[in-house]
Amino acid sequence: MTLERTVMREQIKELIISRILDFTYQPGDRVVENRLAQELNVSQAPVREALRDVEAMRLIESEPFRGAKVRAITAEELDETYPVRAALEALAGELAAPRVDETLLKQLEDEIQSMLTAANSNDKHGLLAHDARFHELIVETTGNAVLLDSWSNLRIESFTLISVITSELDLVAIANAHLPILDALYQQDTTLTAKILYEHIQHFGKALTGKKGHA
Repeated sequence: MTLERTVMREQIKELIISRILDFTYQPGDRVVENRLAQELNVSQAPVREALRDVEAMRLIESEPFRGAKVRAITAEELDETYPVRAALEALAGELAAPRVDETLLKQLEDEIQSMLTAANSNDKHGLLAHDARFHELIVETTGNAVLLDSWSNLRIESFTLISVITSELDLVAIANAHLPILDALYQQDTTLTAKILYEHIQHFGKALTGKKGHA
């Protein structure tokens, strides 16, 4: 695969994702490969590859002889995702806390500030991108490739973004909810960091699925 085709595939993937997230493509809508290729004036190959990538993110699903359609993310699916994510991030907090340095703390502070900036602009997509990166930095700090791969496979940003877009959650509160995590990491307290991360994810998941809790 050439570099040009790889770049095109990524651009098409981002276009499809953005259309799903802004509801240009509604749940149940078909995303037709040849129609999209004609619209973008490209061959069908990079479109097909981009659709496979988006399907791997569980944002679309393929049907025999009918092509791809946008999936609806259900409350039940979120119910199953967040307890798993909470357990993974508690482990990440425990493993990352002893490895914290000034560079990581500065990166996390920057992500929280970027979340607040996005929240004040009502930019839900931007807020969740920085939210996901905040958590990803902690998971990366563990140095555990299996943990990072498991966390990444949950497709945190795409699942959460769809949920937040359709919710009435306070965006500034979402951003500020990351401050206790940062404080625990400053202390390099493994037990406290694991506990706060676990509760943070569990509360956020409950808030998104309409159960009692906070972000």
